[in-house]
Amino acid sequence: MKSPHVVAVLRLSGMIAAAPRGQLSDQVLAPLLEKAFKRGKPAAVALEINSPGGSPVQSALIGARIRRLAEENEIPVYAFVEDVAASGGYWLAAAADEIYADDNSIVGSIGVISAGFGADVFLTRHGFERRVHTAGKSKSLLDPFRPEKPEDVARLRHLLDQIHGNFISHVEERRGGKLDKETDLFTGDVWIGKEAQDKGLIDGIGHIAPVLKDKFGDDVKFRRYGIRRPFWQRFGVQFAQDALAGVEERAQFARFGL
Repeated sequence: MKSPHVVAVLRLSGMIAAAPRGQLSDQVLAPLLEKAFKRGKPAAVALEINSPGGSPVQSALIGARIRRLAEENEIPVYAFVEDVAASGGYWLAAAADEIYADDNSIVGSIGVISAGFGADVFLTRHGFERRVHTAGKSKSLLDPFRPEKPEDVARLRHLLDQIHGNFISHVEERRGGKLDKETDLFTGDVWIGKEAQDKGLIDGIGHIAPVLKDKFGDDVKFRRYGIRRPFWQRFGVQFAQDALAGVEERAQFARFGL
């Protein structure tokens, strides 16, 4: 009797950031991805994605690892978007061979953002003087306690444009022939469900079980991998760090009304 196909399932949920601040980091996910692709030679690897994005470097590292393991082991990868795969979350989804989403999933946000604050007026009003001494004229780039300089903004935009270009190259390499050529998909805008499919950002509307049963048969088995933290990490300093990370993550999701 022929054994049923086994699909390894890895859940990628939350904000993407360097460890230990973020659960979705290359350092944390590396061993899980290795197991998912290599344990028992699965028929495919499925990624359950629910992420508003985060670090472009960690997104690139994770995406590159997924592609490397997929090609080395000759295993197809399918991504399934839940609430959102935006910005870095879509970077991860684009690492898959096919992307599926719910009718209400938010997809896209192929752009780069840098946010901060300016407190120079507040300091002046309260009689504070900011004193900064540097060796190298760019060491105090965009100091939030000093007035914003046009040359600093121009420099930041140049850096953001480079990262944006890398993001675009990744999406075009992975989705090139599927993308709608009549729409500028790289403005940072987002699309929902069927419209995202019409734009070529996803391959179809569908959920993990029915899609993979259709591909591998009704007897397909799912082997799940997830991030598990030691019990002691929930206390003390780690608890405070997790709380701060949680606030930031909720703010990221809130950008998409979630």
